[in-house]
Amino acid sequence: MEIFKSTNFDFLGKKWAFIALSLVLTAAGLISLAIKGGPKYGIDFNGGAQMTVKFSHRPSAEEIRSAIRKRIPGEIEVQEITNSQEVIVSTEVKDEKTLNLERQQMVDALNDAFGQKNGKLDINNIGAADLADRLRSPLQNASVAVSEDQLQALAKAILTFRDTAPRSGLILNLDHLASVPGVTPQVLQVLKQQCYPSRLHYSKVEVVGPKIGADLRHQAVLVVLYALAAMLVYIAFRFEWVYGVAAVIAVFHDTIITIGLFSIFNKAIDLTVLAALLTLVGYSMNDTIVVFDRIRENIKLQRRGSFSELVNASINQTLSRTVLTSGLTLLTALSLYLFGGQVLNGFSFALVIGIIIGTYSSIFIASPILIFGKNFADQRKKTSRTATPATRGAAKVTK
Repeated sequence: MEIFKSTNFDFLGKKWAFIALSLVLTAAGLISLAIKGGPKYGIDFNGGAQMTVKFSHRPSAEEIRSAIRKRIPGEIEVQEITNSQEVIVSTEVKDEKTLNLERQQMVDALNDAFGQKNGKLDINNIGAADLADRLRSPLQNASVAVSEDQLQALAKAILTFRDTAPRSGLILNLDHLASVPGVTPQVLQVLKQQCYPSRLHYSKVEVVGPKIGADLRHQAVLVVLYALAAMLVYIAFRFEWVYGVAAVIAVFHDTIITIGLFSIFNKAIDLTVLAALLTLVGYSMNDTIVVFDRIRENIKLQRRGSFSELVNASINQTLSRTVLTSGLTLLTALSLYLFGGQVLNGFSFALVIGIIIGTYSSIFIASPILIFGKNFADQRKKTSRTATPATRGAAKVTK
């Protein structure tokens, strides 16, 4: 399928405008990184405690931050999830030994501010084993005959009811448990005596040590560098070294701009973002190889005109494929960014930015670099050829 047929756009004639845009984006990103002391890393690379908390009525981010600061000093990040009562709370951990303590302090601080303490069991933040242990004696005292297996099954059924939609971890009223199989009026009465539904539910808790985070960060840098080096070797082997250098510089350009935009927009880089960056390295390289492959085919056909004209013609010939592939991929990434939620926000943002930057870099960055490198190499060959006869002539005169 071809959207454009027999096009003759002067892409390389517009190269300086896009090169200037790249320089501006690169400079802005590097300045932002310098001011902020490097990229903003997520918990995966920086180490710390992070938890997702669902509220019955979500307080403001500042209220949550203030509540946690009473127990934990330092930077506290609160991300509100759009169209949800959930927030993601993160704190930095400087000492490996304080990880579990800090996690518990976060829970205690939120419970103090937004929960309630009445000596009862919080049914929104317990496991099945704890619930069974709490109900065992009270059920016996209430003359409710249940075997141990029935008690365990009852506890699991109650928590399954709690964790399924639309509750998704948050029971607002214990009377709702009346619809759970096995919850008779007598059992419900015991539940009300022993348990209460709090206003918040901790659905996800992650803890990463600073040393592990630093190791992951180091490995992430090596992975990207190894990928670029492997692609340089592959393209140099498949084409010529100048093609490989042009392609790797373009991909490095894409990566630097994407990381710079993450810094400008104050977005954290975590493992999902790393996965997106590696995906974009492969995507941008593939797009560049398609153009380079057409250039090589046109060279074999010995088309007339300069090398610049041949490159421009090759870009026009692959334009339909570029628009179809990049356009459809961009629509998918944009949908993921708009509707994927907070968890996939960084990943989808990297994809959207990377696809846009990667597509234009294949045309306006890699191709001009290739032309410059090719002309430079040809000029050196001509210089060496003209220098050789002159050297021989000088030798004869000496004789």
